[in-house]
Amino acid sequence: MLQRLKITGKIAVLSSCIVLFSLLIGGTILVGTIIGLNESELGRRLLVTARTVAQLPEVTGGLGDTPASGAAAIREAAERIRIINDVTYVVVMDMNRVRLSHPVHGKIGTISLGADEGSAFAEHTYVSKAKGELGTALRAFVPVMNADHVQVGVVVVGQLLPSLGQVLLNLSGQAYIILLLSLLFGIWCSWKLAQHIKKQMFELEPHEIARLFVERTATFHAMHEGVIAIDKDEMVTIFNDKAKQIMKIDPGRDVIGLPIRSVLPDTRLPEILELNHPIYNQELLIGATLIMSNRVPITVGGQTVGAVAIFQDRTEVTHMAEELTGVKTFVDALRVQNHEYMNKLHTIGGLIQLGNKEKALEYVFEITEQKEELTRFLSQRFKNDSLTGLLLGKISRGQELGITVEIDRQSHLEQFPARLDHHDFVVLIGNLLENAFDALQQIQLEEKRIFVSIEQDDDVLSILVEDNGPGMDSEVQERIFEQGFTTKGSSGRGIGLYLIAGIVRKGSGTVRIDSAPGEGASFLISFPMSEQTE
Repeated sequence: MLQRLKITGKIAVLSSCIVLFSLLIGGTILVGTIIGLNESELGRRLLVTARTVAQLPEVTGGLGDTPASGAAAIREAAERIRIINDVTYVVVMDMNRVRLSHPVHGKIGTISLGADEGSAFAEHTYVSKAKGELGTALRAFVPVMNADHVQVGVVVVGQLLPSLGQVLLNLSGQAYIILLLSLLFGIWCSWKLAQHIKKQMFELEPHEIARLFVERTATFHAMHEGVIAIDKDEMVTIFNDKAKQIMKIDPGRDVIGLPIRSVLPDTRLPEILELNHPIYNQELLIGATLIMSNRVPITVGGQTVGAVAIFQDRTEVTHMAEELTGVKTFVDALRVQNHEYMNKLHTIGGLIQLGNKEKALEYVFEITEQKEELTRFLSQRFKNDSLTGLLLGKISRGQELGITVEIDRQSHLEQFPARLDHHDFVVLIGNLLENAFDALQQIQLEEKRIFVSIEQDDDVLSILVEDNGPGMDSEVQERIFEQGFTTKGSSGRGIGLYLIAGIVRKGSGTVRIDSAPGEGASFLISFPMSEQTE
């Protein structure tokens, strides 16, 4: 608690200093404005006084042909006006700049050499500020005209200007009260602001926030997943190195602060701001990259302030999935082969015990030839060991389940379509066959069959998987590719055909399903061999 008060106090002191500095600036401007207004008003008053003096008969008459004779009358009139109007001095000069009146008696009869007096002897009326014998003064100059409208002299009325200290002393008490109240209110607001800022910063010091920012940035860049975050205005706030690598963006390009759509035109992240709910484990095609994405809105205080996406290149996910699937397939194949070979060994052992050694030998040659012929056929027609191994394993799996898996003898595969590789085909064909196995195990038939055909030419590669299982109605067909949808009850996860749909999208392919209840199911999947351009 004490530490929190110390931190808040530091912010409050800083804020108070800012308030004091602002008051100082404001006070300086205010005082300057007051001085300017006072000088403007004083200038007008001095001009009125100077015009009054210039029109006195004693002045106009005393500045005639023999001004010396009227000098006493001029001094008397000027002094009277000076006292009445409360000005510092009233000086009357003839056209030779000789002073006929002056508050300093010794200056009377002397010539004035003021730099700002020249225009007054050319019939100009104006106000000037200059430093004279008595100090800095504001002076009004008015020419004196005789009855024939000929200039015969100049009247100068001056008022000494107060110093800054005098101006401050002359301010009313209300101004000081206002300044004091403003200062107290500013200090109180500073304290409340400091508490609010500290709360918003989760009671953290600035150096702690900086350290957290550095740690957060380093953590995001060290992650093996791509991370992209945007604010509510769709501006990029996070774009880690892995995201740049997956999206094929120049690692040296700084995209922070840019609109996400200018960096990734086909991004799907802004839709999270509209939906305001997370979307997990969704496959998205961004540019030419298929990713597995989790997108989540960022909320602060119940308000959505942005969105973040955490994703992986689906190729890497597929590699990992295939490794796990490959291990499972290998184990299943070993189990099937063990069961199959045990049956065959029992058959061979029985023939030998019956003394039919020649039939036992013929049986060994027969099963060996069948296995070699199937392996040779698959190896010749499919130029990929992973796919060949998968089909061999599924045929053995079907024999164990009492299901005949027939491979079309016209099938062949020389190369994979654009955007796809053997990882995709292992997942695709493996899941299609497993789906058929599951369907056939749900019914009783004398002969359960699955037919597989894989054909390709220069333009198209087609995969056909047919079974004579229970089939599907139209409602199931519409939902079969949805993630999590399954007809297997609690034992099914609804992921196999969802993965197939993702591979079809990745390869710009099409799926055709022909099925009806009791009539089996046929899946025809076609891919263009070359990459499609829009």
